[in-house]
Amino acid sequence: MPEYSASDLRKGLKIELDGIPYEVTEYQFVKPGKGQAMYKCRIKNLLAGNTMEKTFRAVDSIGIPDIETRTLAYSYQEGDKYVFMDNKTFDQVELHASVLGDARYFLIEDLECDVLFFNGRAVSVTLPAFVIKKVVQTEPGARGDTATNVTKPAKIDTGYEIAVPIFINEGDNIRIDTRDGKYVDRVNKS
Repeated sequence: MPEYSASDLRKGLKIELDGIPYEVTEYQFVKPGKGQAMYKCRIKNLLAGNTMEKTFRAVDSIGIPDIETRTLAYSYQEGDKYVFMDNKTFDQVELHASVLGDARYFLIEDLECDVLFFNGRAVSVTLPAFVIKKVVQTEPGARGDTATNVTKPAKIDTGYEIAVPIFINEGDNIRIDTRDGKYVDRVNKS
């Protein structure tokens, strides 16, 4: 199995520990007065999404994960499965709702997403930073009420509830940040 040495560590490098792929998000080289050099890293679990601290010695060897990122277009939903298609090969990949998490609420037909494969299995999806969705249900805002930072709940077409400013009405198109699920601005869609 191919391996990295600790001196190969850098931010953004993808590594494998105990059969799980990680990405190095922070990296620091530490050389104490006595003893051997160490590499302190913060690593993100690419399957679960959590982060942890890990220290490597200079002599440690680190696994190289079998990962691949492919750009796939979202096609349709079938129960708890979401189907994505490779526009070059027309291969279809099914992802369970649990793999997508809240990202499933922001999917739009033909939306191109980066799908991460580990050992040939799709394990995570990265959506574009922003999507535009239609508000299907919200209370009407009070006319003339211009207080800043006042929000109200609104539902988009997928059932996701989001806090929006009071001037947003049913039928409005809004831009949503897919990374945190928050309202960005109102969009006039032609």
